[in-house]
Amino acid sequence: MSRPLKILVLILALAVVGAACGDSGDDAPATTAATATTAAPTTTAAPTTTMAPEDPISLIYVTPNPMGVNSFLILGEVGTRRAAERHGGTWKTFESVDDTTRRANIEAAIDEAPDVIVLTTFTLTEMADEYSKANPDQQFILIDSCPDEPAPNLHCGVFREHEGAYLLGVMAGHLSEAKKIGSVVALDIPFFKRWWESFWVGAQSVDPSIENSAVFIAGDNPFSDPARAKELALSLAAQGLDHIFAVGAGSNGGVFEAAAEAGFVSYGVDINQCPEAPGYIVDNNMKLVDAVVDQLIEQVLAGTAGPMVAFGLAEGGTGVMALHPDLATSECLIADHPDIVAEVEKVAAGIIDGSIVVTDPLFG
Repeated sequence: MSRPLKILVLILALAVVGAACGDSGDDAPATTAATATTAAPTTTAAPTTTMAPEDPISLIYVTPNPMGVNSFLILGEVGTRRAAERHGGTWKTFESVDDTTRRANIEAAIDEAPDVIVLTTFTLTEMADEYSKANPDQQFILIDSCPDEPAPNLHCGVFREHEGAYLLGVMAGHLSEAKKIGSVVALDIPFFKRWWESFWVGAQSVDPSIENSAVFIAGDNPFSDPARAKELALSLAAQGLDHIFAVGAGSNGGVFEAAAEAGFVSYGVDINQCPEAPGYIVDNNMKLVDAVVDQLIEQVLAGTAGPMVAFGLAEGGTGVMALHPDLATSECLIADHPDIVAEVEKVAAGIIDGSIVVTDPLFG
């Protein structure tokens, strides 16, 4: 792996968390459903190889920020590496720091003319749009975001986050004793309704009487303001809420601290955050970035990728720990409730086979 540009370590923490959440836009183009599978999102297994070993590929992964401990960005590299290794090919990661290095890295990647350049998060949306249109012979992938009118050589992988949030709501619906739940959310924009509103709808599917509250971090660093998130979470706890969904990426630590202080339980996002606060996190709405990157690379190489490919439970692009084979060692509270896990498995199967429809708050 090479890194053509030196990482500015001092801005690591601020830069990483801003990339942990998805696009904030609400005017997305029509999506093309990813190829569905019958498997629940319990693994991130690689898809079937479609290229001959004698035709090795080259891939370059460009991050918007240093990867550091940002699991979202690290998983993007994992998916890129896995696809390259399966084809006997090569891969590189170019880590960026700011707009200057993002441009330099994308241009350096284009100069090397790999089979696919993989970009991640809304931070790179405008550049992905600009460079893909300026280089029509180069294939690009953009994860977790998409411009309004992507070029034919730009393929976006997005997530149906509302499906996992709904499953978390089912858990809260069964577990909440106060019958009051809520969410601490990064921004008050339609996109984030996929988390907090779907969480509420899932809880109401169990008990329609459950009340909901949502508060928003906002400010200059909504994805990296744990102090503000903690303050908001404590305010919800003071109102009697006993289950609070943390939807603030790098701000989530503040919610988990508040949970330990005030005695409520919480829910995480993107990855398994349960080990960050053992005993206080029920489960997580996870984005399986490595699986999405891997699958989308295969589709691009096969020439079957659409302009925007949506990944949810059916495609193994999203999930919750309750459906994961490592649940017993996850440190998530839901592992102590096998009856609710069984119910979540049943609901997830219904979402996958279409018998249960979770409305997307962004469009519905």
